[in-house]
Amino acid sequence: MSHTSSRQLPDKDDTPTAEDPTPTALPERQPAEDGHRDDAHRDDEEAAQADTEPDAGEATAAEDTATGASAAQDTAKPGDASTADGTPEADDAPETAPGPEAAAEAEAGAGAEATPDTSAVPETDPDPAVPDPSTPDPSTPDAATPDAATPDPAASDPDTPDPAASDSAPARPGWRGRHPDAARVLAWTATGIAVALVLFALLVPNDLARFTPSRFVRIPAEGILGAALLLVLPPKPRRILAVVGGVGLGLLTILKFLDMGFYWSLERPFDLVLDWVLLDDAESFLKDSIGGGGALAVMIGAIALAVAVIALMTWSVVRLTRLMASRRHFAGRTLLVLGTAWMTCSVLTLEVAGVPVASRSAATLLENRAHAVRAGIKDGQAFARQASVDAFADTPSDQLLTGLRGKDVIFAFIESYGRSAIDDPAMTEPINETLTAKTKELNDAGYSSQSAWLRSPVAGAGSWLAHSTFLSGLWIKNQQRYRNLTSGNRMTLTEAFRRTDAWRTVGIMPGVTRAWPEGKFFGLDHIYDSRELGYQGPKFSWSPVPDQYSLAAFERLEHGKKHSKPLMSEIILTSSHNPWAPIPKTIPEDQVGDGSVYDAIHDAGKDPKEVWKDPAKVRDEYRKAIQYSVTSLVDYVAKHGNKNTVLVFLGDHQPNRTVTGDKAGRDVPIAIVAHDQGVLDRISDWGWTDGLKPASDAPEWRMDTFRDRFLTAYGPEPTS
Repeated sequence: MSHTSSRQLPDKDDTPTAEDPTPTALPERQPAEDGHRDDAHRDDEEAAQADTEPDAGEATAAEDTATGASAAQDTAKPGDASTADGTPEADDAPETAPGPEAAAEAEAGAGAEATPDTSAVPETDPDPAVPDPSTPDPSTPDAATPDAATPDPAASDPDTPDPAASDSAPARPGWRGRHPDAARVLAWTATGIAVALVLFALLVPNDLARFTPSRFVRIPAEGILGAALLLVLPPKPRRILAVVGGVGLGLLTILKFLDMGFYWSLERPFDLVLDWVLLDDAESFLKDSIGGGGALAVMIGAIALAVAVIALMTWSVVRLTRLMASRRHFAGRTLLVLGTAWMTCSVLTLEVAGVPVASRSAATLLENRAHAVRAGIKDGQAFARQASVDAFADTPSDQLLTGLRGKDVIFAFIESYGRSAIDDPAMTEPINETLTAKTKELNDAGYSSQSAWLRSPVAGAGSWLAHSTFLSGLWIKNQQRYRNLTSGNRMTLTEAFRRTDAWRTVGIMPGVTRAWPEGKFFGLDHIYDSRELGYQGPKFSWSPVPDQYSLAAFERLEHGKKHSKPLMSEIILTSSHNPWAPIPKTIPEDQVGDGSVYDAIHDAGKDPKEVWKDPAKVRDEYRKAIQYSVTSLVDYVAKHGNKNTVLVFLGDHQPNRTVTGDKAGRDVPIAIVAHDQGVLDRISDWGWTDGLKPASDAPEWRMDTFRDRFLTAYGPEPTS
C-alpha cells in the first residue's frame, strides 16, 4: 500500500477573513530529481489513491464539514460566552473593524489556542483569496447582529450541516474512509492475488504429469525482466505494455491449459497450426458422450474460463505495475536482489526436488512453440514429398496380393487396444489369461496365429489417423496430413485389394454416424455405417453399437451370403472406446436379434461419471472392455471362419494417461490369424511370436511400415 504525507486543514481561527486577508503559506514543492519525476509523481498519487486514501469526494467532504462548522460558530451572537461544548469562543464576529491592538491580541490568542486537525486530508489547500460562501460578511447587518433568541443548530452541533451551504453539501465519506483497516487488508489481499496469478502463469507446467509443488518455488526470469522493463518506461508506454503483457500472460495460460488436455488425451502438446480442427471433433465427441445440452454447457464454460483468465491476468499485471511505479526505489532493489538470486541459482544449478530453481520455462515453451509453428507451416510440403514416393504405385494389379488370392481377409481394429493392456501389472494377468484362452480356442478350431508390436502415430485418441497410417504406409500424425492423404491418389491396402478385382471390399463402420465422403478413398465397394447395421439397442457411452452385434451384422449382411468373389473386409470395433462404461456383455448369438436385448445390459452397467472418480476403477473397466472386444472377435472367427479365413487385427492406439500412466509408449499389439499355415509361412522371417500375445522382445515396427511389408510378403514369389 502507498502512503502520502498529510496536510493540516486550517483551524477556524486561521481561516482567512476580511480582517485577515493574508493567505496561508503552502509548502514549496521540491524540484524534480530526474527527467521522469513529474510523471512518477502523478503515478504515485494514482497508486496511493487506489490503495489507501479516500477518494477526492471523501477528502472534500471532510474539509467542507470542518469549514461549515467553523463558519456556523462565527455567526453566533457577539454576546455569547461559549460554544456548545462550553469552550470560550476564540473569536467573535466584530461589528466594526478592530484596531491594531485588538488585532494583535486576537492573533496571539489564535496562535495559542489553535489545534491542527488531521482527521481529513484534502487534495489541495483552500485558496485564501476566494471567500468562503459560508463565512458571514461583517458588512451585512444580518451577519453582524444575529437573533440571540434563536440559536443556530450548526453552532451547537458540529455534525449538522450549515443551511447556508446545504445546496452544495458533499456526500458522506465512502466505504474506504469509514473502514480504513478493512480497505488496507483488501488492498494487500488483492495485491497478493495478483502476484500469485502472475507466478502461476509463468511457472505452471503445460503437462499435468509434471504438476508438482516444486514447480512453484522457482524464480522466473521472464517475470524479473518484464518487471524491470515496466519500471524504466515512461508512464504512458508503461501502462500500454502492462495491458499487452497481461493479455499475453492470459493467452500463455490458455495455451498451457490446451497442452494439458492434449498431453492427457493425445500424449502431445497442442499444435497451434494444425489442431484447431480437432476442437470440432471434440465437440462431436462430447455430444455423443453427454448429449447436446451437456456439450453446449462445456463449451460455454470453456469460453467463459478463457475470457476470465485473460481478464484476471491483465488486471494482475496492471495492478502490480502501478504498485511498482509508486514504490520505484523499493521495486528496483527487489528486482536487483531477485536477479542476483536467479543468476546464482543458474550458475550453481540449484534444484528443488529435481527442478531447477532458476526458471525460464515460459520462454522455453514459447521458443519451442515458435519452432513447431514453423514446422507445421512446412509440414504440408514435407508430407507431399513423402507421399510422392510409393514403391507399389506402378505395380500391375495382377501382381498384387497373389499370395492371398481366394482368401477371405479381415482387417479388424480394436479401439484403444494398446500395449499397456498386456504389460501393465494391474491388467496383465486377466488380459493374458484371455489371450491365452483365445489362442487355444483358435488352435482348437484349426487356426494358427503370430503377433508383434506396431508403433502408432497417436495415443489416447485419433483413431482415424492410426487407421490411415496402417493402410496408407504414410505417417499420418495430424488432421492436415489426413486431409492431404484422402484428397490424393495414394494406394492403401484396401485399395490394393480392390484394384486386383479379385475381392469384394466392404467396411463395417459402427462409429460412423453421418456421411463419410473420405470412405471412397480407401477403396471400399460398400460401407456399412451405424445407420445401416439395423441396430435398435442403446448406445454404450460413445460406442453406438456393441462389438458382438457389429460382427453379427457383418455375418448377416455380407459374410454369410454367397458371393462370386471372396471378401476383403475392414471392421472397426468400438466397444473399448473411452469412457469404458457401461460395457456390453457377451451373450448367446441367437439372442442378439436387433439389439434391443442390450437395453437391460446397458441399464445394469456402471455410470461413467462414478467410474471416472477413481483411476483404479477406470483401468479396471478399460481392461474389461478390451477383454470383451477380443473375445467377441475371436469367438466370431472361431465359429464363422473357414479354411480360407485370414484375420489381421490390431489396436489403433494406447488409451489415455488415466489408464497408461505417464511413461507409456505408443506401441499396440498386432496379430495375424490364418487357417492355412502357408499364409503364416510367408512371414516366417518377420520373427513374430506364436499366439495372440506378443512377447516383450517381439519386433516393434512403425505402423507406417506395415503396408509395404505386407504387400511384399504376399506379392509374387521371387523367381530363382
